[in-house]
Amino acid sequence: MTLERLLAYLDRHLDHRFLDGGAAATLAKARAGTHCDPIAAEILAALMDGAGADSPGTELDRASAVKAIGPIRLKYMHDDAPVEGFRLVEKTVVTIDAAYNEEALAARKH
Repeated sequence: MTLERLLAYLDRHLDHRFLDGGAAATLAKARAGTHCDPIAAEILAALMDGAGADSPGTELDRASAVKAIGPIRLKYMHDDAPVEGFRLVEKTVVTIDAAYNEEALAARKH
């Protein structure tokens, strides 16, 4: 799955805004710190950095995507971290799994 498809899936299936413009603009804003949501921006930057994704068309597998946001997940598990951040990161991990599950099921039907 490309990073662009994953971002679109997250934006559609989470009650949180991941896309801030198109995929390329969203990723640029996340890197620049101008994304509309700072926690989503951290998750996006972690996806790009941890998975070696340098453009919306970069292919990501499930393990790389989940592993990439591991450090952000740990950050928001600390006692002094905002609960909203923890909840968003946890929901993001579950939604990433769902995206790859749907992709695998669709591939079996063909």
